[in-house]
Order: sequence, then C-alpha cells, then structure tokens
Amino acid sequence: MWINYLQSGIIIKYITNLIIPLMVLIIIIYGVRKKIDVYDVFIDGSKESLGMIKDLFPTFLAMILGVNILINSGFLSFILSFIKPLFSHFQIPLEILPMAVIRPISGSASLAILNSIYQNYGPDSFVGILSSVMQGSTDTTLYVITLYFGSIGIKKIRYALWAGLCADLIGILASIIIVNILF
Repeated sequence: MWINYLQSGIIIKYITNLIIPLMVLIIIIYGVRKKIDVYDVFIDGSKESLGMIKDLFPTFLAMILGVNILINSGFLSFILSFIKPLFSHFQIPLEILPMAVIRPISGSASLAILNSIYQNYGPDSFVGILSSVMQGSTDTTLYVITLYFGSIGIKKIRYALWAGLCADLIGILASIIIVNILF
C-alpha cells in the first residue's frame, strides 16, 4: 500500500510542501524558547534586505541588459558557427552548444535551453542526460561575478573571472567525457 503512494508521489509531494512551513515553525519555536521577539527581528531583517536590494539593483539591471544584448545581437550565433566543426569532429551533439555557451552567462536562459532539449529529445536521451549533467557541473560565472562583486564594489575581477570560466570549461569537458563513458 505504501509503495503505491510512493509511486504516485503523493507522500513525497506532501513532504515537500511541508518543508518550508516546518522550517518557519522551528525558527519561531527556537526564537520563543530563547525569548527573542521573532516578529521584530523579522521586520528588522526585512528592512535591511530592502537596502541590500536597492544596492544590488543597478548591478543586476546592467547584467540583464548585457546578457540580452549578447543573445539578441546575433554574436552568439556567430561564435557557435566557429565551434560547430570542432564538435562535429569529436562527435559531440551540436544541440548542447547553446547550453555550453549560455550557462556561464545566465542560469535562467540555460534552464530554458535545457527545457527545450527535454521537449525535443526527452530527458532520458543522450542529449538530455548530457545537458542535465552539464547544467549541474557548471555555474553562472558571469552572473555571480557581476552581481556579487559589483554589490560590494570589487573592481578587479580578472583572476576570479578566469578561474570561474576555467572551472566552467572543466565542468563542460568532464560532463561530455563522463556521459560518453557511462551512457
């Protein structure tokens, strides 16, 4: 009987829907036990976060504008046209090229590409598995550097940028190698 519920996902869905309310309840109980005015602390934290959002907004807006210009200008398609022969030579699916290029720039755009790959090829296909592993093995380096470094005023990002992009490249290459070996 429990197996039928687990297979249908009812219990899992019920548990996942309760996680955040349970965490809030635990925090409130902890605050009450420590004799902390939980509501006032919450309000103070909200006030602090508004100031942080105000400081982060220009950096975030500039990053979104830059990503949109890069994607809509056709420059990305131009770059992809040079990389395609190399991927074809090593028998790497061309469908992951947009994912490999966009992932360091934008997480939401790479998720949209991943969703498109799932719809066109299926999540259990070689391209779907490769894209999933690539999504989990890389990070949104430019987003992280732009948002976090910009928010605290760091101007010299050269080494962090190169380290992040090298880590992304290693994640992409490792994804390709590991998925080719295992699948």
